[in-house]
Amino acid sequence: MVHGSDGSVQTLCLDLDTSKALQAVVDADAAAITALLTSCGLRFVADHSPSGGRHIYVPLVERLAAEDSRELVEALATRFPSLDPGPHQNITDGCIRPPGSWHKSMTGHQVLDTPLSEAYDIMRLRNPATAVAALRRVLAASIRQVRTRKDARATARLAVATTSGTIGFQSVRGTSVLRQVARTGIYDTARYKSASEARMAVLSHLSNFSITLPQVQERLTTDLAGLAALYQDTTHLGRLLPFEWDKAQAWVAQKNGAVRAGKEHSNKCDTGLPLTHRGGTEEVRSPASVMAEINDLENVLYAILDQRLASTGREGITLRFLLRAVIGFARAKGTLLVDVGCRSFAREMGQHHGTIARLLPRLVKHSGGMLSKVEDAHGWQADSYLLGLPEQWKDVAKAHAWRKGKIYGIRPVFRALGAPAALVYEAIERGSHSPTTADIVRATKLSRPTVAKELMTLAEVSMIERHHGAWQILHTTNLRHIAEWLGVQDDYEYQCALIRAQRQSWHAHLERFIEPVIREEDIYDEEISEWDSWVPDGYGELSALDRHLLAA
Repeated sequence: MVHGSDGSVQTLCLDLDTSKALQAVVDADAAAITALLTSCGLRFVADHSPSGGRHIYVPLVERLAAEDSRELVEALATRFPSLDPGPHQNITDGCIRPPGSWHKSMTGHQVLDTPLSEAYDIMRLRNPATAVAALRRVLAASIRQVRTRKDARATARLAVATTSGTIGFQSVRGTSVLRQVARTGIYDTARYKSASEARMAVLSHLSNFSITLPQVQERLTTDLAGLAALYQDTTHLGRLLPFEWDKAQAWVAQKNGAVRAGKEHSNKCDTGLPLTHRGGTEEVRSPASVMAEINDLENVLYAILDQRLASTGREGITLRFLLRAVIGFARAKGTLLVDVGCRSFAREMGQHHGTIARLLPRLVKHSGGMLSKVEDAHGWQADSYLLGLPEQWKDVAKAHAWRKGKIYGIRPVFRALGAPAALVYEAIERGSHSPTTADIVRATKLSRPTVAKELMTLAEVSMIERHHGAWQILHTTNLRHIAEWLGVQDDYEYQCALIRAQRQSWHAHLERFIEPVIREEDIYDEEISEWDSWVPDGYGELSALDRHLLAA
């Protein structure tokens, strides 16, 4: 039994199961877990089973409560797909086969991999609490993901118990099937007849996102280990992966009708005359002048509008990031006219499209003339908004030097960490020097307790650190990896699929009112003579050769 009579745990039991992932993934996960434990100063005992599964035992000096041990093992399971957290999820019946015991298949025993004398020494001395604390620090992002999912499940159960309605966008969702195949290498044989078909399905799925072949190759040892296991060996992997990736890219481009160079809003079209705040058109502006005005708009945003929007109440934070998203779309398209739908804004900000539709008019009202609506939505066309620098703020824009850098709506990692954390991170990132907590409070216009809480959260996931009382960005931390550990990619894919289905439904509704084009040749009247002046009267009497020449 894994748990004691009081439910506490004295040994962490990590069960890597071949029923959850292919053998290559199990072996890769075992190597990665042992390296992780060693880096945290934890000693362990390992064995393997006749079926290829592996067990890793981490003995502890101080017993862990059942909740803490379960949280730790589930956090590891979010990173390593072959790890089965089951033994720590059941206090009364959680168990594991120790080294030397018969395997359930009765074809052999659990074989000890660690030398016996070393295993005895590890089990006798055990691991101190400081080493366990180091492991928890390394797994901080994954632990937060586990807690978030637990809270979401509790909220979903409460919603089901209190209402008969369906749960909306914030409901609990599982990992997509193809992403699970990429992690574990296990696929549905009824759907994919061979490993080759499963590989192409995974690669085609990945081709829909802004990911490159080098990034795929880099992740073959982490969250895409299952994809690597679908190849026969490393030789086939190195030879076939580039070819199959190009094939998947070409198929996705053909399916979408054009090669996707990036996100939908990255297409730039400068064929129309630019609209102005005076309601007409002016002379065609150069792309450089448009970008210069967008730079001025950013200066005004950080110098004035952030403070104004922060005072609008609880919606202030969302309004601040919505304006950032509007400017971000304008910069990506290279124009001051932003005709982007609410669902596109919602996808970039991790919000519901209804929230965006409600807040856009409020943003126009509080923007001080910097954003105005110039055209209502109709048919397939979204509302059109025009950005412009009002006269009263031109001096402010020129007085501040524009700081080079990308402007974000909500970066993926902050879908999980929240908008206040994004503001705090932005304040540190944009600071001319490493800011103190008081500087961040002044820059973000958030309360000090909120700023302190978000600073601790960001420090827990190793995104920032404190040095001599000032905060600074940890540039060695990959925000994309943190986002994946927090489960953000699954949320993003679900929202994209939901938006795609809603748009298809709306387009199908609009097409009902489109009158089909009727060509003249589609109209047939039996009373009209079918005589064709181009066919000679004696066509039926001509020879086969003559008819062939006439037809040609």
